[in-house]
Amino acid sequence: MALFQMQISLPDRPGSLGAIASAIGAAGCDIRSLVVMKSEDGKGYDDITVAVPGTDPSDLVNVLNSIGGVDVIAITPL
Repeated sequence: MALFQMQISLPDRPGSLGAIASAIGAAGCDIRSLVVMKSEDGKGYDDITVAVPGTDPSDLVNVLNSIGGVDVIAITPL
């Protein structure tokens, strides 16, 4: 598994982070760390370190971006 650092924005409402975590798990990935960075203008901003099967995080990014209101701002390998 390859490690990636993701910066995401998501709606700042109950259940949003749970939906992200469930989607990451459903994609076969593992959350290694999560930091809630800030909340402003109805959005939350988080840094998430994930272990991704193989070396290509494209499927995970597509899954997360398909969740309403979620945006993967950046993803970098570690």
